[in-house]
Amino acid sequence: MLIADDQALIRTGFRMILTVRGIDVVGEAVDGLEAVTAAHELRPDIVLMDIRMPNMDGLEAARRILAEVPDCRVLMLTTFDLDHYVYAALAIGASGFLLKDVTAEHLAAAVRLVHTGDALVAPSITRRLVERFTGENGRRGGDDRETAVGSAGRNSVPDRRPVNGEPRLPSLHRDLAALTPRELEVLMLLGRGLSNSELASELVLSEATIKTHVTRIFAKLDLRDRAQAVVLAYETRLVSPGE
Repeated sequence: MLIADDQALIRTGFRMILTVRGIDVVGEAVDGLEAVTAAHELRPDIVLMDIRMPNMDGLEAARRILAEVPDCRVLMLTTFDLDHYVYAALAIGASGFLLKDVTAEHLAAAVRLVHTGDALVAPSITRRLVERFTGENGRRGGDDRETAVGSAGRNSVPDRRPVNGEPRLPSLHRDLAALTPRELEVLMLLGRGLSNSELASELVLSEATIKTHVTRIFAKLDLRDRAQAVVLAYETRLVSPGE
């Protein structure tokens, strides 16, 4: 575990909380640049990353770490849950976010959950973020998003140009033509926040079959988890806000 935050008191507090609960903290970083360097050198399983830091913010650091240290997962720290930076972090593949006033028990549980490969952010919370910011992304110049089937791009490319002091939100671009009709249907329902059991009930399939479909969707579209799948479903207009 690597902790990246520009406030020494927060780093120390989180280190103590995690260490006492048997979670190994291999290093600390005071800004995004240090976090990227430390991730390369220490190869932590998880980086606990503050969003707003000097020299390089947590969003850009997370983007670099996720691209350059593929086995590493990133948990973002933030002050507000409905935040442009949180949405952008989910779009580039962060495994979730925690508020800075998180309890010790919740912090440790979140780290363990992400370590298993799960996303911390519940699909319903992700939908709130996406519904708030996808339309705003379009109004800020994001209207070049690709349509659901037959889209050309493959990878998300964050646009870091600031708008009113905030970054333009990145869009996820994937070629959904690689999916079968059934996989497209599953992705659409994932975008609506359905769990595996709810998907099985809706599609009259076994949960094992649903898990197979979800695994194949993630592999074909290079998605890390369900949170990123929700973002993609909205960005490609498989799901519209309010559905």
